[in-house]
Amino acid sequence: MHTFSEFWPFYLNEHKKPLTRALHFAGTSLSILLIASAAALRRPMILVAALLCGYSFAWVGHFFVEHNRPATFKYPFWSFAADFRMFGYALTGKLGAELQKAGVS
Repeated sequence: MHTFSEFWPFYLNEHKKPLTRALHFAGTSLSILLIASAAALRRPMILVAALLCGYSFAWVGHFFVEHNRPATFKYPFWSFAADFRMFGYALTGKLGAELQKAGVS
């Protein structure tokens, strides 16, 4: 894959099961809260918890629900960006259309 546009449908197909997407959403939500807390409290070590939280929820979804390997291992930056894109689409109610375009049933 050479572009994020090529990666995006692949990423969505790695998240076919609703529980996997829900775990990603929960982990990303908690990570955002922890990042905000780190800034508000001026405690940078909370950022470590934010990373651990986000990845833990996502990887549980991949290893135990989806039974695939997280895209983070091969495409770390695109995967990170795609997670926030998926989060944004979920928040705005547009994720279903994106999944449909990517051929995810």
